[in-house]
Amino acid sequence: MPKILVAEDNHDSREFLVKYLKREGYDVLEAANGEEALCHSPQADLLLIDVNMPILNGWEVVKILRQDYPDVPIIMLTALASVNDQVQGFELGVDDYVTKPYDLRALGLRIKALFRRSGLTTSLEYKDLKVLVDTREVFLNDQLVVLTKVEYELLVTLAQNPGRVFSRERLLERIWGSDYEGMDRVVDVRMVALRKKIGEEQRELPLIETVRGLGYRFKSPISEVR
Repeated sequence: MPKILVAEDNHDSREFLVKYLKREGYDVLEAANGEEALCHSPQADLLLIDVNMPILNGWEVVKILRQDYPDVPIIMLTALASVNDQVQGFELGVDDYVTKPYDLRALGLRIKALFRRSGLTTSLEYKDLKVLVDTREVFLNDQLVVLTKVEYELLVTLAQNPGRVFSRERLLERIWGSDYEGMDRVVDVRMVALRKKIGEEQRELPLIETVRGLGYRFKSPISEVR
C-alpha cells in the first residue's frame, strides 16, 4: 500500500486522521512540524500538510518540496478558508485544498481520486474484474462493487497469489489476526458472499477455486499493471 504523510502539529487531530488512514489500509508517516515533514516527505507517496505548523509552516514546506519533488501529490489541510488562501496554495503547487473541519470519508475519496489522477494506482485485472489495490476499489464490468473490508482482503490475498492454495487457518491468521478465536467456517461464509458479489455464479470457469481438504486459490492468472 502507498505511504501517506500526515503533517499536523495538533496531536489529537493528527492521531485521529492517522487512525482513519490506517483503518483504510494505508501506511502512514507522521510529522508534528515542518522540519519533520521535509524529513519524511521523500518516503511518502502522498502528503497531507497542515498550514499552521511550527518551525516551517505548510506554505514553506510546499514551496521547498516542489523544487525537488514536483509530482508528489499534496493535499493542504487548513482552517484558512478564504479564496486568497486557496489561490496561494494552488499557486505553490498543491493538488487539493481541504478546509477544517472536514469529513473523513470525503477526505478519503479525495485521496483516492488524487492517487488515480497521479497514476499511482496498481490494478489487478482479469477479464471483467478489476481491483485497484491502492484505492481499495473493485470493479465488475466497469461497475463499482461494494465489498466489506474482509471480503476485499480475501479477494486481494488470493488474486495477488494466483495458483497458491491458502488454507482456512492461513486466511484466518492473515485477515482476522492471530488472536481470532472464532470458528474457521467464517472463511467459507465470507467466501460465499464474495463470490456472489464478483459474479462467480455467472462464470463458466470461476476465478476462485475450492481445493477440497486444503482451502482456496485464485485459479486463473491475473495481470498486474501500474
